[in-house]
Amino acid sequence: MKLKESFITHITQEESLLVPVGGSAFSGVVRGNKTLGAILELLKNDIDEAGIVAALRERFDAPAGAVEADVARAIQELRRIGALEE
Repeated sequence: MKLKESFITHITQEESLLVPVGGSAFSGVVRGNKTLGAILELLKNDIDEAGIVAALRERFDAPAGAVEADVARAIQELRRIGALEE
């Protein structure tokens, strides 16, 4: 899966934004933290959920199950708004 080209990202140290551009049924802005930013960056290339989890486990020190839950929740929301090519 990967992020559709009809969405652009803006990621800073503090905040991550996902904004639709022409051709998207979703109209709004998705705001998130640096974890969402890392997920969005990974989704700029074709990757599966397990690959995202593995990359985030290397980057962040989080309790067992937390990374998996965060990734699952983010992917679910991105699917809901139609931001993913699968």
